[in-house]
Amino acid sequence: MGSAVTIILIKERQVVDAFARAGATSASTAVHPSDIAVDLGGVGGRRLISQAVLREAEGGRYYLDLVSWEALRRQRRRILFVVLLIIALFALFLAGQFPPGTRPSF
Repeated sequence: MGSAVTIILIKERQVVDAFARAGATSASTAVHPSDIAVDLGGVGGRRLISQAVLREAEGGRYYLDLVSWEALRRQRRRILFVVLLIIALFALFLAGQFPPGTRPSF
């Protein structure tokens, strides 16, 4: 499952990088996805559209909303921090349950 998440994040990053390289960061500079060889039908493109990172302009053109992209990245970092904190607290709890020199009997 972890590898699937990694692949999805890589695909999202590739789509974002393509729009950033094309300079499509506002409605006036929006580009058609086929012009920059991006498939928005893939998992990365669909997720970015649903999260409002890629926004549609007129005529089927899209642009990268940098504010939304940065907000999404901050949210993911916060979630990762909380998960790691919970794991660390659980490890400390288990360490207190089995003091050094004792062996758990399972």
